[in-house]
Amino acid sequence: MAEIEIRLPKMGESVTEATITNWLKNPGEKVSLDEPLVEVATDKVDNELPSEAEGVLLKQLFEKDQVAQVGDVIAIISTDGDAVVETNNDQAQPTIEEIPNTEKETSEPKIEINLTSNGNGNIKISKNGSNGKYFSPLVRSIAEKEGINQETLEKLAGSGLDGRITKKDILAFVKEEKTDVNTGTQIISPSVEKSRVNQTKDGPIVVPNGEDEIIEMDRMRRLIADHMVMSKQVSPHVTSYVEADVTNIVEWRNSIKDDFKKREGENITYTPILIEAIVKAIKDFPMVNVSVSGNQIIKRKNINIGMATALPSGNLIVPVIKNADRLSLTGLTKSVNGLAINARDNKLKPEDIQGGTYTVTNVGSFGNVMGTPIINQPQVAILALGAIRKVPAVIETPHGDFIGIRHKMYLSHSYDHRVVDGALGGKFVRKVADYLEEFNINRDI
Repeated sequence: MAEIEIRLPKMGESVTEATITNWLKNPGEKVSLDEPLVEVATDKVDNELPSEAEGVLLKQLFEKDQVAQVGDVIAIISTDGDAVVETNNDQAQPTIEEIPNTEKETSEPKIEINLTSNGNGNIKISKNGSNGKYFSPLVRSIAEKEGINQETLEKLAGSGLDGRITKKDILAFVKEEKTDVNTGTQIISPSVEKSRVNQTKDGPIVVPNGEDEIIEMDRMRRLIADHMVMSKQVSPHVTSYVEADVTNIVEWRNSIKDDFKKREGENITYTPILIEAIVKAIKDFPMVNVSVSGNQIIKRKNINIGMATALPSGNLIVPVIKNADRLSLTGLTKSVNGLAINARDNKLKPEDIQGGTYTVTNVGSFGNVMGTPIINQPQVAILALGAIRKVPAVIETPHGDFIGIRHKMYLSHSYDHRVVDGALGGKFVRKVADYLEEFNINRDI
């Protein structure tokens, strides 16, 4: 019998492990080459891993929520059609009856909230929906067990790759939203009720009143919170501010944006223009493009610009423009637009958010004029771009000074004071402003 070992692949230079969040195939099921096999989560991103072989899934070597190291064998696939499926008594998969109940039954009394019966008995979910969505066997099983019909399932927003519905998505729907669509009996144990008012171990005790809404942090929000707290604990943050006159950039962009759209098929925003200036300044001051490892300073050769991007969920992700110093302004524009679209559509790959050496966050997109951004570890600096505003300003000329209307913005540069002193941090952000103010209004693109 020919067996293929499926190993957890490398998913970025700093990623050494991943959590198995959902198996998309059960032992005994056929698997096609490149068909999604398992969903995993790292501290950077959630992702589906495709099968590296075609055959029958013999064995899952890790259960849901277990952590695997890069290189570990996580599954075995047989390329023989008559393969015998192996079972692992120590790591048995849950039966369909066990799936909907995420908490084990206890002897404590339960509080029943009586609703009308749903009347769903023999619902059958197709593998592929009318809208093209693929539903994994596990998702279909849960839907059928919980009385969720095909039409309702197709309307759910999935958090998986290409919007695919994961086990987490459908269980969340069952727990929180099902009663809005299908009526039935919802059972809430007193321990669950009590947990709604418990505080986190490191935070203050907060007791909500009866009118407050309690919102559980999703996994990404918890990761962001932990990462931000860690950054503030590790790095003594200092922030320097500079105001830049970007009138030339505003006028230049207004003059070329229509032609650029016709030629390239996409918009040119201010972001790639600003990133171009930042890259130039990094070349002048390369010691802001470093990382700290113990008592060592790692000076980065590549200039990889992270671009903080808000997701529709309200969470934040930082896709990375690799080797930004090698890209033209057109190339930067296409990279910025492509990464922003993929982030919004949940189509970023693990490599898209790896390897950043310096980060930019556009607080101006929310109408903010400045900010004090938190460093994206293991980097040592981050630049916040404020909103571009029309303001009255003193203009110096050989014939005297006068008041005019100019387009200006604030740059807020936060840096790690362990390795970036005030002189370096201040000179860097001033250099960025200089490049912006010296922008050639007659430039071709």
